[in-house]
Amino acid sequence: MLFNSITFLVFLSLVTTLFWCLKPKSRILLLFTSSIVFYGFWRWDFVLLMLFSTCIDYFISLKIHNEEKNKPRFILLLVSLVLNLSLLVVFKYLLFISYNINSFSQLLDLGFKVNTIHLILPLGISFYTFQTISYTIDVYRKHLIPEKNFFKYGTFVTFFPQLVAGPILRAGEVMSELSHTRKFNLDFIISGGKRILTGLFLKVVLADNIAPIVDAGFLNQVSEYTAIDVLVLAYLFGFQIYFDFAGYSHIAIGCAKIMGIHFPENFNFPYLAYSFKNFWKRWHISLSSWIRDYLYLPILGVKIKNRESLSKGGLAVVVNKDSRSPTLALFLTWAIMGLWHGANWTFAFWGIYHAFFIFIERFIPKKFNQFKFINKFTGWLIVLPITMLSWIPFRAESLHQTFSMFMKLFNLNLYFSYSLRENDLLITAILFLAVIISGLLSKVDLNSFKYGNYFLSLFNMVKYVIMLCLVFVFLRPITQFIYFQF
Repeated sequence: MLFNSITFLVFLSLVTTLFWCLKPKSRILLLFTSSIVFYGFWRWDFVLLMLFSTCIDYFISLKIHNEEKNKPRFILLLVSLVLNLSLLVVFKYLLFISYNINSFSQLLDLGFKVNTIHLILPLGISFYTFQTISYTIDVYRKHLIPEKNFFKYGTFVTFFPQLVAGPILRAGEVMSELSHTRKFNLDFIISGGKRILTGLFLKVVLADNIAPIVDAGFLNQVSEYTAIDVLVLAYLFGFQIYFDFAGYSHIAIGCAKIMGIHFPENFNFPYLAYSFKNFWKRWHISLSSWIRDYLYLPILGVKIKNRESLSKGGLAVVVNKDSRSPTLALFLTWAIMGLWHGANWTFAFWGIYHAFFIFIERFIPKKFNQFKFINKFTGWLIVLPITMLSWIPFRAESLHQTFSMFMKLFNLNLYFSYSLRENDLLITAILFLAVIISGLLSKVDLNSFKYGNYFLSLFNMVKYVIMLCLVFVFLRPITQFIYFQF
């Protein structure tokens, strides 16, 4: 069941109506059951796999909480990690591992071959696995008291708005939201509906209409590209994946909102970032904060003392006398983060690419920060194209295609010709201006101006009417969301 389908809108309307009609104690069971049904629309057999992962961490977390000795607690945590990560490895990385073992054997003429098994990747397995892992770790760290109500915990893991592609929720953020007894408020429906409409607009009107251009461009022979072609394709895919994933996040946040449940934001105009550190505080915020708290800081050897596990993104430099090498931690974290997105070396390269520029950025003297506007504007001019070019390995089919496209950028003669359609360049320019202008307008408080509130209301009314009309025209489940494959 895709978000960009009439079926989902009918399903959401039915669940929302029942939610507000039921007594508070029955709502959790409704949400849990609805989430199972939602996932079952894809594959009922994989519902059992999701529930298995959910049950593992439910019972292990209770056992960890009741255990006083450190060694048994740690062993229980390891059992949880091994079981969860084993499921992820088997379904997501087994074919990748087998292929690389066979390639290595062939390269060294070792004479053996591992049989490859093609398995269907369970929808959303990377996301719900990360959620159950973070839950168990938070209980182990004594940041969280485990939930005894299985259905409430199960809803936290399987809640359908964010089940397939996030945001990656923390139990400390949403468990209280699920427990809160709330009365019906029309503002929930209006504000949530606006977010859903915005998400559908980003997905079906923008992302889905950019996709054919990007797909056709990456199918061409690299030898036919010019440097301008490479830049245009990088920017177009950068806009496509932003609209696609931010659109999903808007819909997820909106679906929760209409039931009075608050989700943390997952995007904050990332293409206005003036540093690479700032970019990862704006892009896929729930993932970057998860990676920081459950991978990067533990690799550094930093003990997490904060009991409030919040989804605020970014990988800050954390160095103290007990810290291990921050450089090693940075590159290892980003390589793992890249492979989390997909079982392909292109994703590992994508991660290392970001790690390299974050590493370089750490050597910029802090004294430049005194020139705030100039520093931020200059930083934006540098960060934006480098960030957009990072999407090449993310979209490319192989490292060979990735490196071949990058090499085009170092040939100055290839900046004086253009082989794609002129419309593609025009579309890129329009999208670029639209993203920048919308980001800047979001910072303007029109209420502070005379008649500002009136113009803001009029502008929003026109905006949502236009978006509704366009969504009505383009709404068709022709393509799933990009992050569904992760």
